[in-house]
Amino acid sequence: MVDAAPNSTAWTGPLTHSRASIGTRVFNGESGMLGSGRRCALKKLKITLARERFSFPGVAAEAAGPLAHNGALQLPGMPGIGRLVTVRAPASQEKPRPMDEFTGTRPMADSHAFDIQALSDWLASRLPSFQGPLHVAQFKGGQSNPTYLLTTSARRYVMRSKPGPVARLLPSAHAIEREYRVMGALQGTGVPVPAMVALCDDESVIGRAFYIMEHVEGRVLWDQSLPGMSRSQRGAIYDEMNRVMAALHRVDPAAAGLGDYGRPGNYFERQIGRWSKQYQASITEPIEAMDRLIEWLPAHIPAGARDGSQVSVVHGDFRLDNLIFHPTEARVLAVLDWELSTLGHPLADFSYHCMAWHIPHTLSRGIAGLDIDALGIPDEDEYLRRYCERTARVDLEAVRADWNFYLAYNLFRIAAILQGIARRVVDGTAASAGAVKAGSGARPLADLAWSFAKKA
Repeated sequence: MVDAAPNSTAWTGPLTHSRASIGTRVFNGESGMLGSGRRCALKKLKITLARERFSFPGVAAEAAGPLAHNGALQLPGMPGIGRLVTVRAPASQEKPRPMDEFTGTRPMADSHAFDIQALSDWLASRLPSFQGPLHVAQFKGGQSNPTYLLTTSARRYVMRSKPGPVARLLPSAHAIEREYRVMGALQGTGVPVPAMVALCDDESVIGRAFYIMEHVEGRVLWDQSLPGMSRSQRGAIYDEMNRVMAALHRVDPAAAGLGDYGRPGNYFERQIGRWSKQYQASITEPIEAMDRLIEWLPAHIPAGARDGSQVSVVHGDFRLDNLIFHPTEARVLAVLDWELSTLGHPLADFSYHCMAWHIPHTLSRGIAGLDIDALGIPDEDEYLRRYCERTARVDLEAVRADWNFYLAYNLFRIAAILQGIARRVVDGTAASAGAVKAGSGARPLADLAWSFAKKA
């Protein structure tokens, strides 16, 4: 938008060139610099002069970033030449950073604040190497269990806690004790996990259960389209995710001390029942697709999903932003957020991970609707084939035949999880500012799940 003095007259001629206030010329139809020095693509810009609107070839922010500042342009050829008009990037041209709300730390939210001195005293009594003073900040990401960065004079730790006392939480939800156990058991198995430090299930210390683990320095990548990376870099990141998940599903649960980590048999029946109850306990507004799925899913479990011999440690929420990557390499240093882990069917876990190929990029952090070939991201079928190779599966065609069921099940499951977040928003125990937005995703994902059920 350009604002001019009220007595400006209409000008409809071509914009042959303009000069930004910093002195850089911008030529029609070519790349150039504007205002704050941002490189721009030259497209069309609607200009408002006086109270009339005109369109003509001009400058539009694109390429390397948004127009962060206002700039001044002199428009030769206009009546009243020499006047300065102010150029602002239209809202549709500005490139927000939607992941800012998830990245980094912030002061503790009032709803999840606790007595820092009480925590410091507890740590000092448990850890011989602990040295105060203790400084606490809350990580922005995560709607389920609030997570904190603990900094001392000697080292940094990460604390993960339940969002409140057990009496205020849904049954079986926020199982941080299971997180602590499974990550400790997976140390040395080839599955990258942070080292566990201490677990406290005594709610009298800070008002809720928590555990402490080592702080792993690296990258958390929130946007699955991996902006700013080359095609080969994106391909390497996706291949590493595939490798790590295959490594997890190759772990022998009994050998890792996890033989009793989940109930044997009937995995899908139990999970469908669990998430049906979880959804029903957290309804804020009825979702018709969820009611249909609660009836349809248990009646359509395929034979391969009923195979009781297929048992592995399943993460339950394996996705890009639950991984810490090396600062510069396509290498996973730690898999986080094991709250939903158990013993179960590996294809339930892998198909959950593959939902990203079907969730629209505009709805959540999926990649549906993007040109994944241009981005260098493998298509879903190739990704599935590579996983089957790594896990020595020989039933690829049977897996493909049942794939719509697996997707319907997992989309139903994530819709139930998001509905739980929506319920916690109402109850005041949601753990992040993004919880309201996350909870609103339950309905569209339930509708998407039902669309796959109808194709199965």
